[in-house]
Amino acid sequence: MNTTHEVFNQPAPLAGYNLFESNRPLRDALKFNASQLQLAPLAHLGGVIGSVEMQTHARLANTNPPVLHTHDRFGRRIDEVEFHPSYHALMKAAVGAGLHGTPWTGESASPHVQRAAGFMLFTELEPSVLCPISMSYAVTPALRGNAAIYADWGPKLASLWYDPVLRSALDKPGVTMGMGMTEKQGGSDVRANTTRAVRVAGDDWGERYEITGHKWFFSAPMCDAFLVLAQAPAGLSCFFMPRVLPDWMGDDVRNGIGIQRLKDKLGNKANASSEVEFHGASAWLVGEEGRGIPQILEMGTMTRLDCALGTSGLMRQALSLALHHTAQRQAFGKPLIEQPLMKNVLADLALESEAATALAIRLARAFDRQQDEHERLMARLLTPVAKFWICKRGSHFAQEAMECLGGNGYVEEGGEGVMARVYREMPLNSIWEGAGNIMALDLLRGLRKGDAVAALVHELAPARGVDAALDSLADALPARIEAMATEAEARRLAQDVALAVQGALLVQTAPQAVVGAFCASRLGGDWGHAFGTLRASTDFDSIIARARLQ
Repeated sequence: MNTTHEVFNQPAPLAGYNLFESNRPLRDALKFNASQLQLAPLAHLGGVIGSVEMQTHARLANTNPPVLHTHDRFGRRIDEVEFHPSYHALMKAAVGAGLHGTPWTGESASPHVQRAAGFMLFTELEPSVLCPISMSYAVTPALRGNAAIYADWGPKLASLWYDPVLRSALDKPGVTMGMGMTEKQGGSDVRANTTRAVRVAGDDWGERYEITGHKWFFSAPMCDAFLVLAQAPAGLSCFFMPRVLPDWMGDDVRNGIGIQRLKDKLGNKANASSEVEFHGASAWLVGEEGRGIPQILEMGTMTRLDCALGTSGLMRQALSLALHHTAQRQAFGKPLIEQPLMKNVLADLALESEAATALAIRLARAFDRQQDEHERLMARLLTPVAKFWICKRGSHFAQEAMECLGGNGYVEEGGEGVMARVYREMPLNSIWEGAGNIMALDLLRGLRKGDAVAALVHELAPARGVDAALDSLADALPARIEAMATEAEARRLAQDVALAVQGALLVQTAPQAVVGAFCASRLGGDWGHAFGTLRASTDFDSIIARARLQ
């Protein structure tokens, strides 16, 4: 018998556990932000997506990426994207959990917080499919700008049925939607868009236009419809563009959307992102002509929330993988998790993950309470802050968590190496829907309006008197904001606002071991320039015990 290939001192895969019940920081954040929330649906979702079956679907959806078919075998143009069955299984689970348009039905006491928690949990399983889910969530309220379209599409966007078949949406029980905003010459500067809209008629859905042009980044091209930007006579406007035209325009008439290619991306492999051209595509005006920018900013706020939620979920997944591995892997006579320096790294990652979760769920609470002036202001301020800081920390976090696994973390081996997939995914949310500079500048604009600074002071007030470093930062922020005369320091301000709010939230939701270590390191300067540089007196064991899978 050849014993050289006996495998030992290797951890078992992290599978078959409940992602919600094992996440104490998330549960505490929900208790603080939405104390009346019914947790049973989240516990059910946590069990489903932690199963071996669903993790297999995630692996297969990534190792079998979507394929574009521009023509059928007879030469007819079809512009269809074929997905592996596992992709559809994941989509069915996400839609069934109500992670798309359901918060707008108002059936939950805290629908946006509940949906945010589910979105974070699902990200740990597979974030790629959440692109169409996120866009369906973001565009739903914008559709109210066209009452006729909303009457036909609104209920289907809130449906728990997933139907991937390409056919008229009026014949489907449920639909998904995407967005087409950026063009190759403009990127984030959507005012530079050149796609043109020409009015042709009025019909059952209002003012119909023909759209001619292109979109450089057209994600999830197999959605049932899209909101797109195009230049109309009155300026940049928002239009509703279905993939298949309604029955009253003909039988199964494909719209003039030509998919040029699918993007070959660093990560996000299961999701199809494309470049498209519009060849006289039919689209209907949503809202007022010339008011496309405000509508896009409103939708961008929703998707930016999801960027913060998604990165927080990925952080939690990376941390869970690191904790799981180090608890089983032996080195120098004891498990890695018991080695003093590894404790420092793991505790530091746990602090970052919990702070991200606290900030992301707090932001979701603001979306649930838009009738409250303070919450409206916090949504305006915390959206760019959370998007900037949480997403900016993601890649560094994933690299350090991967290092906890060593070479096992770097190797994918048929898609089974989940940490590598997490690492490749991390940069996306920082870039998507506005990169760091866009977010920092957006924060400046928000702070210069109305009572925004007073609202920030009010937000931090409940945590005053607990930690000197937190108090010092909170005291300094108003004067810094008032004196800021240049955009050059906007990133530093976004960072410090994020850290102050995270510290204040942890004071109200986390045990002293977490609060003390977070404030000493992130706010008090008792920290190095890499994870794992907390002071030696830190209560590593308590922090790690709180973060570990229970």
